[in-house]
Amino acid sequence: MSNIRLSRALCAVVGEILTGSHATLDALFQSSGAPGDPPDLSHNSKWKEWLFRAGLDENVDSLSVLGNVLEEFMDCTPSDDDARQQWETDRERVVETLEQNGFRYFQGGQVLPNGTLPEEDAPLPSSTQPKIRPSSIEDLLRVLINGLPRAMSPLVHRRKNSIALSFSSEYDIQDLFHALLRPWVSDIRAEEFTPSYAGSSTRMDFLLPKHSLVIETKLVRDKSHGKKVGDELIIDLDHYRVHPDCTQLWCVIYDPNRYIENAGGLIEDLEGESKNSKGSLGTKVFVIH
Repeated sequence: MSNIRLSRALCAVVGEILTGSHATLDALFQSSGAPGDPPDLSHNSKWKEWLFRAGLDENVDSLSVLGNVLEEFMDCTPSDDDARQQWETDRERVVETLEQNGFRYFQGGQVLPNGTLPEEDAPLPSSTQPKIRPSSIEDLLRVLINGLPRAMSPLVHRRKNSIALSFSSEYDIQDLFHALLRPWVSDIRAEEFTPSYAGSSTRMDFLLPKHSLVIETKLVRDKSHGKKVGDELIIDLDHYRVHPDCTQLWCVIYDPNRYIENAGGLIEDLEGESKNSKGSLGTKVFVIH
């Protein structure tokens, strides 16, 4: 594959205008096709360096990565007046920097050399094609889970006269995740009950029987719930452990308002292998914003 080197100045501008947590932007870069693991650097330096590496890797299409990284920022106009003013300034800066480097941005996440236009009858642009070929169900789930906030954005900030969607309940999050998962996994069983444990049973969000894996989603509603969500999951562990088709539990906690005060401690307390007389269960926990 022929690749195009991206200047450090261009990468620096892109790194400066991107906003979001490390986890959110890690997911953005991974789903955009950026090579390798995230650099262990501070916020702006991290995205600048990762994008620069994309331009040095002969197995990567750097303009495709760049377009995918910029797509949401370039195509989604903020609704807030103050935010829009800053966005317009930053967007113009990106356009000018691209021009200085011989590139132009086109809606839909395409960055092309100056003088090149998107072909109407060409195959679907690479931005619409999966950038990652997961080697395992675990790799796939990590990409989908970490990419949930980015997947929500174009549905929340929709085009003019389109009804905006909201993600204000666990069902909203489950429906989006189900839609993202369906093209990859053929057997997804939603809301299946666990066997009775301690006189009660619970309903699982998603069971992937081929992979002996259950996915549980939580939406943190307020500060009080933020303190209790860990206890809810501890209770769930005992129910999932007795299910014959469950050896792995992946917990997805959506906390957009950051009500969980110590997310790292919550993850450390719940993750890992746990056993009792009823069986064993490996647990993974993701807190996303």
